[in-house]
Amino acid sequence: MIEVKNLVKDYGGHMAVDHLNFTVEDGQIYGFLGPNGAGKSTTMNIITGYLGATEGEVWIDGHNILDEPEKAKKNIGYLPEVPPLYIEMTVDEYLNFAAELKKIPAGTRREATAEAKKLAGLNGVEKRLIRNLSKGYRQRVGLAQAVLGMPDVIILDEPTVGLDPKQIIEIRDVIRSLGKNHTVILSSHILSEVSAVCDHILIISHGRLIASDTPENLEKKMTGEKMLELLVRGSAEAVGEVLDLAVPEREYHLEAEEDGCVRVSLEMAEDVRESLFFAFADQRLPILAMNLQRASLEEVFLELTGEQGKEEERNEGDL
Repeated sequence: MIEVKNLVKDYGGHMAVDHLNFTVEDGQIYGFLGPNGAGKSTTMNIITGYLGATEGEVWIDGHNILDEPEKAKKNIGYLPEVPPLYIEMTVDEYLNFAAELKKIPAGTRREATAEAKKLAGLNGVEKRLIRNLSKGYRQRVGLAQAVLGMPDVIILDEPTVGLDPKQIIEIRDVIRSLGKNHTVILSSHILSEVSAVCDHILIISHGRLIASDTPENLEKKMTGEKMLELLVRGSAEAVGEVLDLAVPEREYHLEAEEDGCVRVSLEMAEDVRESLFFAFADQRLPILAMNLQRASLEEVFLELTGEQGKEEERNEGDL
């Protein structure tokens, strides 16, 4: 488990991380989401011990990253945005070197590197120089380094940046497989990537945590009410009369279509689809289409980070 308590990173007046607090539970894939410059990479570097915090604490499985760095780091595998590769080495040479740095016992080193190569999909390229590998395979080598020794927590900072669509799908599959036996923290600003693989999402903006929940719950919470769209054959007047009786005090919008139909947009706090079906059927007004719309993760993200940005602008204006 990871606990981040009141974390602050101040670069000479620029607050990259602003009193950040969150907890990462075991056995889930966490998405660390935010726009560019939100403080994701800085937070990752502090959690992994690459950077010191201005204030606050980071605890990894009960060990403070500042006071007990070696014990804390044993539980973490880290893939930075730019993989730390020695391109003049072969894949095997690099992984053996990384295993030695991680103090994996010599007797289990071959087994550990073989397991990491299999998980990252590197079998068949072990003897090739890293400089001759594609960007996708270099990313896999960096991933193999991160999982080497199978630490409890795997932290991946923008693991698919710069990859082509096929390579992105392959890396996502690797991340899903990691999530079966490890806690994974995936930093990204690619919304589709986060929603595709993550069990829980942390959204930060301007170094602050502004949301923490499952993708599904975030989508449900943000608009408050779902939007129901109907396509009804009939006049706007007749459709409006049915709506006034069936869903009184509920706002709706009508738009006449050219084929004698009316398109209805209706805010829906509770599910009224069945009652609307029978109400329109009683008046012999057939419903040709009925679609329930919820906020997408993209809309949630824009709404949250947009409001945060407006708050920052207001605060700066008050100074």
